[in-house]
Amino acid sequence: MPSSQKRYPAKFKRQMVELIRSGRTPNELARKFEPSVESIRNWMRQAERGEATHSDGLSSSEAEELKRLRRENRILREEKERCKPGLPGRAAH
Repeated sequence: MPSSQKRYPAKFKRQMVELIRSGRTPNELARKFEPSVESIRNWMRQAERGEATHSDGLSSSEAEELKRLRRENRILREEKERCKPGLPGRAAH
């Protein structure tokens, strides 16, 4: 069943957050630009969480990069294991 919620681009959400930070209210923005007040408030909370540092001292973007790099590292290790001599799937040289 398709979602009844409208998806807004990340750029649009960032613009709404910036407008709130410049003094506009979620109610005002909802009337003018269409998303619900609750959606705009959620985007603001999300932006605030994203800027906060995690308990391990990493920002959200750093934590996301670390997660991506760990996943990539795991995949590369698995590929390396498959290429060892005597194992099925070994690349021919």
